[in-house]
Amino acid sequence: MPLLTRWYIKSALAYLVAALLLAILLALPNELNLPSFIRFMNPAYFHLFLVGWVTQMIFGVIHWMFPIITRTRPRGNEQLGWVSFTLLNVGLLLRVVGEPLTSTQPETWYGWLLAVSALLQWLAAVIFVVLAWPRVKDRYRGE
Repeated sequence: MPLLTRWYIKSALAYLVAALLLAILLALPNELNLPSFIRFMNPAYFHLFLVGWVTQMIFGVIHWMFPIITRTRPRGNEQLGWVSFTLLNVGLLLRVVGEPLTSTQPETWYGWLLAVSALLQWLAAVIFVVLAWPRVKDRYRGE
């Protein structure tokens, strides 16, 4: 299993645990007087689950199991794969931080965290598609 795939899958599992823990916190009754920012983390929960767990698991399995491009570079540009992984995770973490900050303090500049987060995640997905696209072909040509 390639190193990048292992990182995608380990990160996905870590985000699954984080999403489930956050789901438990969000399900607790209001009478417990949890910090106010916890109540505003519902969008962050969905991002942890869908981008952190589901998307990263899919990206990791695609990186590992899609057909190879050539014997010398079976998965394409490895450095670009790491760029995609990094952008996706930095964007996700910015989202997790930015959501409650923007909700609790809407008059500040924190909204830009969400815009930067979305841009980083979008770039990560585009880069991943660019890397995966050549691997979807009719058959291996022996190159």
